[in-house]
Amino acid sequence: MTNDIDTIFNPTSIAIVGATNRPQSVGQAVVRNLIQGEFQGVLYPVHPVLKSIFGVKAYKTLGDIPDPVDLVIIIIKPEMVPALMEDAAQKGISSAMVITAGFKEVGGQGVVLEKRIQAVAACHNIRLVGPNCLGVINTAADVRMNASFARKMPRPGNIAFISQSGALCTSVLDYAEGRKIGFSKFISFGNKADVNEIDLLRYLGEDPATKVICMYLEDLSAGQEFIRVASDISWNKGKPILAVKSGTSSEGARAAASHTGSLVGTDSAYDAIFLQSGIQRVEGVNELFHYAMAFSRQPLPKGRRIAIVTNAGGPGIMATDAAVRHGLHLSTFSPETEARLKQFLPPTANIHNPVDVIGDATHERYEIALKTVMQDENVDGAIVLLTPQAMTDILETAQIVPSVAKGVDKPILCSFMGIVDVSEGVAHLETNGIPNYVFPEAASRTMAAMARFGERLAMGNRVLPELACNRDHAASLIRAKLNGNLKCYLPEKEAADLLDSYGLPLLASRLVTSPEGIDAAVESIRFPVAMKIVSRDIVHKVDAGGVRLNIADAAQAREAFGQILEKGRCYNPDAHIDGVLMQEMAGKGVEVIIGCARDPKFGPIVMFGLGGTLVEAIKDVTFRLAPMHIASAEKMIRSIKTFNVLQGIRGNPPSDLEAIKTCILQVSTLVANHPEISELDINPLIVYPEGKGAVVADCRIMLRAADA
Repeated sequence: MTNDIDTIFNPTSIAIVGATNRPQSVGQAVVRNLIQGEFQGVLYPVHPVLKSIFGVKAYKTLGDIPDPVDLVIIIIKPEMVPALMEDAAQKGISSAMVITAGFKEVGGQGVVLEKRIQAVAACHNIRLVGPNCLGVINTAADVRMNASFARKMPRPGNIAFISQSGALCTSVLDYAEGRKIGFSKFISFGNKADVNEIDLLRYLGEDPATKVICMYLEDLSAGQEFIRVASDISWNKGKPILAVKSGTSSEGARAAASHTGSLVGTDSAYDAIFLQSGIQRVEGVNELFHYAMAFSRQPLPKGRRIAIVTNAGGPGIMATDAAVRHGLHLSTFSPETEARLKQFLPPTANIHNPVDVIGDATHERYEIALKTVMQDENVDGAIVLLTPQAMTDILETAQIVPSVAKGVDKPILCSFMGIVDVSEGVAHLETNGIPNYVFPEAASRTMAAMARFGERLAMGNRVLPELACNRDHAASLIRAKLNGNLKCYLPEKEAADLLDSYGLPLLASRLVTSPEGIDAAVESIRFPVAMKIVSRDIVHKVDAGGVRLNIADAAQAREAFGQILEKGRCYNPDAHIDGVLMQEMAGKGVEVIIGCARDPKFGPIVMFGLGGTLVEAIKDVTFRLAPMHIASAEKMIRSIKTFNVLQGIRGNPPSDLEAIKTCILQVSTLVANHPEISELDINPLIVYPEGKGAVVADCRIMLRAADA
């Protein structure tokens, strides 16, 4: 649709169709909220009988309103909505909000009705929020629009919240009020018949009143477009996006011929999308707002080195453990810092990190300790812990934290532990922009999230690679193999030909169809060799007994040839066997897997992890959508839990990470260019020491017609 969504957030006039004086009704709640929220524009309640609602003149129809209307809010029976949308078009209204439920979420006739209102909106360039939504709130002083049936207007702030769930929104608003969290915009967009999360992200990314964007999502409209919009907001505008994504269970993962196909599920796609977009995925609403408070109120740390200041040893250890667990580092203080701490703190205090100012600490002791560590160049941020002991001056200690923070461009988070005794101090902290967490683990986890985002902003190589490839040759191979069929499995030799079109490193090999062909094969392939069954009907060759390794001479090769064919026929008597692939043995190295499966909604998803036959049991893999930036490939390699294996352990040299990255990018480009590749496994890719490259030791590819 061509027009933007500004009149949804900044209307100068609103018509409410379904407005009423009836108590406990949605129509009454919306009008009441607009009036009590002090909406700065003009309201036009629409009701077929009533002459006024809450003392505001009512009109029988939209057409009876004498003035232009920017936004119409619709709260009538679902079957009446399509006709009302036509009335809105005749009135020249540019935006609509359908709060009414009973559309595609109920199925059947509801789906039909939703398609009808979609069609009207598209035909007349009306931007539509909903149906089945709570509404939209804009707290800006010159708008003050609470166009929702929430209980009350939230306080102003710089956090925007968008949600597919209206019911969740009411709980979030109540939670936020209790934590004194304010919002710039608050949007429930329901079934997203028109306006979706991408439209809202694009708008909020440009909104100067919004510093942090929070989202609750149940699904995404378009993966690649979402990545483009969210990446621009995260990387180019430096505006954090935090997301809760429901539906994380593994039931959606499907059985498949490839390792990748069996491991990838819908949630893997969302993880990949969020990572590539710079979005921080969180576990729930509590964590969402833990992060949002810090991102919206504090500067980002320049690194992962933090200081902890506490008046109790136990909480200091808890904070330290949580910090290390989430990837932070306790900074090592400079000699000058430790000397100053030793000068001003009592002998029983700990002047190393975490700094323990001891249980009888006054606010003066906290102040000198916090100010000293924050001035240390080795410190990127600090966490201040306080347990409410009898001698602790809680409010005074809270008052020193914002004053110290003003002098440094580093984040400070607090954990004044408890609820009742520390309440006055916590209120002062939060009023002055210092987030507080009831327990120290949450503060450490939040600081780690801030550090991760800061690192992502600084990450380079956010460009697509330029790789040499023979795209036309690959396309012709794929067409020839499919040859009008809906799907086709490529045995290893044919899969290797396709990989070769994109420059992946391959071992010398030769297909042998009879024992007599072995002598000719060994002229181009040196012993020792591997021998593997070639059959489109036998995908997992090892399971079929169709692999022999380290064949030393022609005699062994002939014997292995017969054994492989016999095993293959026993494994699947109906299998069509093309022959046996003789392949040079790869040198010893680290085995990794690069794979791809195609998500029906988001397209190709590339997988990377340690390889071998146990990959499905270990499941130490990570995913990204293709095509991917160079930085995404680099991050993939470093994000597996066993990355230390690639760095070299127990005397082994570091692996060639550059070669792995190149192979990942080659696979990413291949599957992005050729949508017929539904599944692909390179397992293993054998990686040699740094500077020595890598080689594909085994591969399998499943093709599926693009329109299948």
